[in-house]
Amino acid sequence: MSRSSNRVEANALPWLGLSVLLIGIDQLTKVWAESALQFQRPVPVIDGLMNWTLTYNEGAAFSFLSDASGWQRWFFSALAIGISGMLVFWLRKIPRHDWRHALPFALVIAGALGNLIDRLRLGHVVDFIDVYWGASHWPAFNVADSAISVGAVLLLLFGVVFHKNEGKPA
Repeated sequence: MSRSSNRVEANALPWLGLSVLLIGIDQLTKVWAESALQFQRPVPVIDGLMNWTLTYNEGAAFSFLSDASGWQRWFFSALAIGISGMLVFWLRKIPRHDWRHALPFALVIAGALGNLIDRLRLGHVVDFIDVYWGASHWPAFNVADSAISVGAVLLLLFGVVFHKNEGKPA
């Protein structure tokens, strides 16, 4: 056996540094939102497109199950822990240079854990980014939600549109 075949390739766990950075940014922006904004009082950022509007979400994406009796807090907390754990396990298995898998995993982990911190600490998730067009508002969201969304889109893009090994359009 040659020396190079005995060498173990470095795994993608260092990508968790990006997750930690994004969790920090998410939590700092939520602290800012709670200290600088009044609940459900929009502050225009870009007229006709975006406000800062402090809201609380006891559910998941798009306030799914937000009106349930409280069990959803623990369900979504367990889901965040389970998904994050699975993605960390997969990061251990993929090569460090495989950014097409590592980057989306790191983003989803950051978003899941950023919102988990809110659920465990506050019992709800702090949202404050309000994007709208005319009278139509997208559900308010935060940095963690953005990380999950971008991570999911990248997983689909790299998994469906690009060949896994070639990086060329399908």
